[in-house]
Amino acid sequence: MDRSLLDFLTEYAKRQPVSFHMPGHKGSKLYKDLGYGEVLALLMDCDITEIPGADNLFQTEDVILSVMEKYRKLYESRKSYLLVNGSSVGLITAILSCSKRGEKVILARNSHKSIFNALTLGGLEPVYLYPDIMTGHGILGGIDPSEVSRLLDENPEASCVVLPSPNYYGICSDIEAIAKVCHERDKALIVDQAHGAHLKFIGEGYPKAAEDCGADIVINSTHKTLASWTQTAVMNVMSDRVDLAVVGNYLQILESSSPSYPLMLSLDVNAEILLDDKKKSRVITEWRNAVDEFYEGVREIPGVRVIEDPMLDRTKLNFDMGAYGLNGNQLETLLNERDIFTELVTGNIIMGMTGIGTTREDIGRLLEALSEIADSRELLMDGLPANDYSGILTMKLDRGRVPETSVSLPLDECEGRVAAASIIPYPPGIPLACPGEILTKEIIEYTKKLRSMGEKVIGVSPKGELLVGE
Repeated sequence: MDRSLLDFLTEYAKRQPVSFHMPGHKGSKLYKDLGYGEVLALLMDCDITEIPGADNLFQTEDVILSVMEKYRKLYESRKSYLLVNGSSVGLITAILSCSKRGEKVILARNSHKSIFNALTLGGLEPVYLYPDIMTGHGILGGIDPSEVSRLLDENPEASCVVLPSPNYYGICSDIEAIAKVCHERDKALIVDQAHGAHLKFIGEGYPKAAEDCGADIVINSTHKTLASWTQTAVMNVMSDRVDLAVVGNYLQILESSSPSYPLMLSLDVNAEILLDDKKKSRVITEWRNAVDEFYEGVREIPGVRVIEDPMLDRTKLNFDMGAYGLNGNQLETLLNERDIFTELVTGNIIMGMTGIGTTREDIGRLLEALSEIADSRELLMDGLPANDYSGILTMKLDRGRVPETSVSLPLDECEGRVAAASIIPYPPGIPLACPGEILTKEIIEYTKKLRSMGEKVIGVSPKGELLVGE
């Protein structure tokens, strides 16, 4: 308890760890190799406010507008907005800009918690799209366009459709088909592309970016896979179904009134890298080669399963060693002991998030570690069963009224009560239950299971209590 954050971060950096988690730049090496080392040296001196010539994020006329124009060119958008409160503020802004209080919103049940926060802020009613489950892996897949069509026909008064693509595991939906369904009914499609900011630039063999598939608003966490810093993102408005004045107003309401200039600087550097054909080719080629090397190399290690699918963004490395009797938490521990840190554990599956700063050396370290672990254990005839998180997320919970007053109760006393706050494992940040939903035995038991494994569950107090309706 006496150790400071400075101590932790300094010790961590000295270990020279291999990052298979966000952010995508993977540390200072990328900036130094591409000629931006001076940016890091001057960082404290770049931490300014809206002095003359520095422009204003909420009335852009000069240097910040120039950065926005770079992203408009990169993503071929109608207008691009810089976000320094993460994709979350862009998603909330997009939904509120396309909806009026009390309206229905058709959204994927595996959406990020920020989308559910938008419903609360806007007094909006959710109509859930349930994603497919990938057979054999037990993780959530894409959204079926026919389900979007059905729900829009059943709820013609709904304001818009919202879904993630790629989802946390990298599985993309058929955005082109879904956009067609939405536009035939004159509804806006909002795509949470937080995990796919790179799809516009990664090249052939990967799913197309939502910007190229007809989406009306696309939100990209450039920090997750590209070269900007944590908490930065870009919102691309692609069509005239969206009122830009309304978007701008919600952004100035929701976003910090003291936007970080170092964060906006990192967005500018990221844009410069992608606009420079030589630099972009260098880093994208290295990244693609590294990803290819993983899939080729992992096939040589018996018993390691990987997810491969035509709709998968292959930069997300989903693998498990359940065949060796290892669940995801156990495998994560073994990797951490080798200074390899991954993004997400779900059941047996580990997701390693590569990014624009990932190198072939990083992949080599991961493959070597997986090979060592396999060599040290016995390959079992019967591996561990697939994870059960997707089954919990696709449960259709009964709804009550969102409680106006609430009380904190121990988990064991909450079955059958109406949730007053969301229950959110983090990561991946997808709610198990949302305000107004009736808590089932399965939800309670799964929440207890996650906590027993040391997982972080937002909405559960340190005493193991939940907020429920009185």
